[in-house]
Amino acid sequence: MTQPSTAGGSGIAPPTMEQTLEISLRDIGIPPRPVILEHVAAEMRRPEPDFRHLVDVISADVALAAGLLRTANSPYFGFETRAKTVMQALLMLGLEAASRAIAGLVLRRVFPPLPAIERFWDGSARVARTSGWLVRKLGVRDNVRADDAYTYGLFRDCGIPILMRKFPGYTDVLRLANTDPERPFTAVEQTRCPTNHALVGSLMSHSWLLPDELSDAIRHHHDAVTLASVPQGIASASARLAALSQLAEYLVQRATGMSLTLEWDKLSGVCQDILAIDGTVIESLAAEAPAVVADILG
Repeated sequence: MTQPSTAGGSGIAPPTMEQTLEISLRDIGIPPRPVILEHVAAEMRRPEPDFRHLVDVISADVALAAGLLRTANSPYFGFETRAKTVMQALLMLGLEAASRAIAGLVLRRVFPPLPAIERFWDGSARVARTSGWLVRKLGVRDNVRADDAYTYGLFRDCGIPILMRKFPGYTDVLRLANTDPERPFTAVEQTRCPTNHALVGSLMSHSWLLPDELSDAIRHHHDAVTLASVPQGIASASARLAALSQLAEYLVQRATGMSLTLEWDKLSGVCQDILAIDGTVIESLAAEAPAVVADILG
């Protein structure tokens, strides 16, 4: 009987693209997709999603259920009525927004609670919340809402804690990248590592079933050339997400004096073009930002 063609005649079929991606994710240490996201994705594919099944799954995790209720009742959505049950939260948010909210809620759990990583997540939360505030100040454009900007802010740099775990000297790489006045952040990373946090974070967001525009924004948030190539190189929603978070990070740095980088110096021009704002608007936002950041810290 004729045998199927195999790679190199070894009798072993070559791995599929999906298998190759899974191997790459494991090798770099990207956390596997949480089971709850599998449940949500499965229901989203059904003609008639089973919300009661999702309610049961979410309610089994008390912290997750409480977090989803807080999300639904947050000012980002501006619902006139408050959700009192998980079912009400799911119906108010819809499965797509609920899926992103759940991903953000479980993100921090999949990493060990080490001091350096905890400080990183605190900083990411400040940037995420400030990004959502910026949408409320500048308005919804390119279909980017406050909750989209918030979710993106949480995931934008998720490749950093992954590389912290993978490469013992990665904190030194971060220090170099944060203080380089000319080279892109990711270019500095790749002089010392075989990859960079933007690529790793994009792979993780894709693996976790987040929207393509969010994954693309993560992939290119340090790439001024790509961000300036809307719509040929990157979708306008992706570029706007990246620009909002860069501005948010700059405002947080000015307000706190912490986690200083030179990224705004390198990316301010393209970000201002994307957001259609000038220095006067930025200074106005900077005057309000300390109160916003203080509220987040409190």
